[in-house]
Amino acid sequence: MFPYLTRIFWTMAQPVSLVALLLVLGLLLMWLKRRRLAAASVTVATLLLALCSFTSFAYVAIGPLENRFVRPAEPDRIDGIVVLGGGMDSGVNRVRGGWELGRSGDRFVEALRLALRHPEARVLIAGGGSALLSGQEAEAVAGARFFTDFGIARERLLLEGESRNTEENAVNARAMAQPKPGETWLLVTSAFHMPRSVGLFRRAEFPVVPWPADYLAASNEQFGISLDEIAENLVTSNMALREWLGLVGYYLTGRIDEPLPGPLP
Repeated sequence: MFPYLTRIFWTMAQPVSLVALLLVLGLLLMWLKRRRLAAASVTVATLLLALCSFTSFAYVAIGPLENRFVRPAEPDRIDGIVVLGGGMDSGVNRVRGGWELGRSGDRFVEALRLALRHPEARVLIAGGGSALLSGQEAEAVAGARFFTDFGIARERLLLEGESRNTEENAVNARAMAQPKPGETWLLVTSAFHMPRSVGLFRRAEFPVVPWPADYLAASNEQFGISLDEIAENLVTSNMALREWLGLVGYYLTGRIDEPLPGPLP
């Protein structure tokens, strides 16, 4: 139930949805002749849209998440690489049968680079279909096509295609990998997604080395007007707010042990 509730909540809570809801509310209040409340609703919608689209808010918000874990020196030996789904365009791949990379496709590119450099490592692709849509191809299936097309032997791949969210990624990946004491497993996902992912893997008792990829911020952004990439600002604002809300929600429901998981002492 939790994966479905979180997807529904985020569908309503993301900035674009909030702006639309506030505008609809404003129209309704105007129809009811509650002009002050209508003006307040439209004003909040306008300010929210301006904040997320025309300023550097997105990168200021996502920077602390991306900076939480620093990529360490590359180990001499890697026993396994876990790459989390979210980097494939599942809708296109289901129809066309390829491996079209999505916005977070750098996760798969970095995992491929590591797999080519470390032929001893197994590659576990953790990614199922949508929690809300049925009949979708598991992202792990398209991921397998991606790796094999670049020369990674199929027997090196472990496909976890049942999970619907990151919590299930962690639990199912551990059950499939069966990591042994002393083994080194890297966790590859987008840098902004790493804190929540690490918290969930720790709760699943799957010791991993965080290996962030797919950076969106330069880490030195300051708040100000940003008019170069308005659509990109809005998309990145959605991603940043979703991740912060995810951390809060997972912490309050006891799914992670810290509000912002970080490196171990």
